[in-house]
Amino acid sequence: MSHTPVLLHFAEDLSGASAIAQAAGFKQAAIERHRFPDGELRLRLPTPLPERVVLLRTLDNPNEKLVELMLVARTARTLGARHVTLVAPYLAYMRQDIAFQPGEVVSQRVVGHFLAELFDAVITVDPHLHRVATLDEAVPVAQATVLSGAPLLADLIARHYPRPLLVGPDEESAQWVAQAAARHGFDHAVCHKVRHGDRDVQIALPDTPMTGRNVVVMDDVASSGHTLAGAARLLLSAGAASVDVAVTHALFAGDAIKLIKKAGVGQIWSTDCIAHSSNAVSMAPAIAATLTFQYT
Repeated sequence: MSHTPVLLHFAEDLSGASAIAQAAGFKQAAIERHRFPDGELRLRLPTPLPERVVLLRTLDNPNEKLVELMLVARTARTLGARHVTLVAPYLAYMRQDIAFQPGEVVSQRVVGHFLAELFDAVITVDPHLHRVATLDEAVPVAQATVLSGAPLLADLIARHYPRPLLVGPDEESAQWVAQAAARHGFDHAVCHKVRHGDRDVQIALPDTPMTGRNVVVMDDVASSGHTLAGAARLLLSAGAASVDVAVTHALFAGDAIKLIKKAGVGQIWSTDCIAHSSNAVSMAPAIAATLTFQYT
């Protein structure tokens, strides 16, 4: 049995898996998947497996993928794996960390404990943690590692603008905006947001001069696009010379891109945590470095 760790992936993740495996010096192998007419899955893992196994699966459109994680992780143990790491560049179900109404499911807690029962370690990028401070509180595994796309996005922004203003669309984005700004000494500020529904938000600009500035709105996740579009319209009305968008996770559901562009946004940049046409920087080197450190 080989002592070299193997990185398992599904067919649609081949490109990212290859980049990570090559940089980390791991083997890689695809998981075979067949869907029955009734929707059930038949999965097949390579055999035998080494003692150390990594599964790459980003958790956008997460519901079926969580079933895949359960099937793969449990089976990997029976095929020889003793240590299994989940690399989930986007980690779903992290936003709801308390019950806002009686009987409401605290999905972060449920999904976090579900993953902790399956995996020995979890690596993710910019998880959407709000009232929970650290990843291991949400996903109680022995090794819980958080990487960030903010520094790489900051490097990209620096290649376009010498003195941009980074703006977070709400208070929750403050941590990523501050981290990106510190990388190059950029000015930064944060808007105030009141959410009335998934597509109904009110935004107030910070008390910062915008006239003539190249503004980049930064956030961890872009989903419906309404928050980013609302911020962009206000910034341009306040005199910004340009408004671009940089996000870690490019969910961009439905007509989000069209909505954001219509609001006057120029460039839209994202990391490759979720495959999208806006992907501009790769997290593969950082993920590979983390895996190499953990397995040496």
